[in-house]
Amino acid sequence: MAANAYVLINATPQKIADVLTNIKKSPAVKRANAVTGPYDIIAYIEAEDINEIGKTVVFKIQGVQGVTKTLTCMVVEV
Repeated sequence: MAANAYVLINATPQKIADVLTNIKKSPAVKRANAVTGPYDIIAYIEAEDINEIGKTVVFKIQGVQGVTKTLTCMVVEV
């Protein structure tokens, strides 16, 4: 079953552009944008299941140099 999530990302101010470029390299990241407000970047990710979402967040987003904090918001159908 497919899983989708929005990941809100904080990054070191001088590294936001580099973080954004590196995050976009992951095939699971379908869209990522720099934004204003309490977070620096918002990424939309799609994966096979929730475990793959977790792996993407931990290894492909949190593992990027310059990422300081993430908040993952799973998409749900209501």
